[in-house]
Amino acid sequence: MDNHIDNEDLRVFATAARKASFAAAAEELGMSPAYVSKRIAILEQMLGVRLFHRTTRRVVVSEDGERVYAHAMTILENLDSLLHEVAERRDVPRGLLRISSSFGFGRNVVAPVVARLVAEHPSLQVRFEVFDRLVDIVAEGFDLDIRVGDEIAPHLIARKLMANHRILCASPAYLKRHGIPRSLQELAGHNCLAIKERDLPFGVWPLRSGSTEETVKVTGSLSSNHGEIALQWAVAGAGIVLRSHWDAQPHLDSGELVQVLPQYTQSANVWAVYPQRLAGSAKVRVCVEFMEQQLARR
Repeated sequence: MDNHIDNEDLRVFATAARKASFAAAAEELGMSPAYVSKRIAILEQMLGVRLFHRTTRRVVVSEDGERVYAHAMTILENLDSLLHEVAERRDVPRGLLRISSSFGFGRNVVAPVVARLVAEHPSLQVRFEVFDRLVDIVAEGFDLDIRVGDEIAPHLIARKLMANHRILCASPAYLKRHGIPRSLQELAGHNCLAIKERDLPFGVWPLRSGSTEETVKVTGSLSSNHGEIALQWAVAGAGIVLRSHWDAQPHLDSGELVQVLPQYTQSANVWAVYPQRLAGSAKVRVCVEFMEQQLARR
């Protein structure tokens, strides 16, 4: 006997047994009576038993059919329960979600949002880690990377969460001592605070003005792998920094920093990046949508 029985054949049989009619079963299942008869014949052949006694007016389940019906209902109920549970897991976020981000943006912006996410979805657990380098989310087992910057590998899915750009700024005290640069070329004569952060090239600042993009090589007496440190140095009057607008804005508002060469910016949008295999994951989908809503309020 062939043990490879199609679950749908069991469902056709169970419906016909319950309805005591191939025609009624066909109507309920949206099939033709001939197809129902064919599938039951195949099932009988596989099992090696007769499942129905057929008359011209109705079908009656045989003794063997009664035993098969009991087992079929157990199998189908378990299958339906499994499918329901899987569907629920796709719709309801639950389990462990591993999220990565960069130092400054992760600590100041992503971390508070993650806390609110878990408060709203108590079946979700989040392990949040920050790095000063670009994370290989597939190799390192992360579900989601909240990334500042527009370079996204083609094998990953990216969803834009927030528009952002980096700007040049310095303290009024520094500019009073060293003068205000009037062109990118003049940056070579200034103390620039370089940051080695994630995928950013160290000491190389690609900047755009309108449709024109230029790259300037900068040097300075201070550099760091942490953007917040470089920003603190800039506030203290140590030099010119290239920093995300979201990070520099409070210092611009307070007057601690002044934007330099405001016609030049560097694109640094915020993205949710995740592997293709997680595209249908409820926990990733809910987290990305929540992040997008929260960041939009900024």
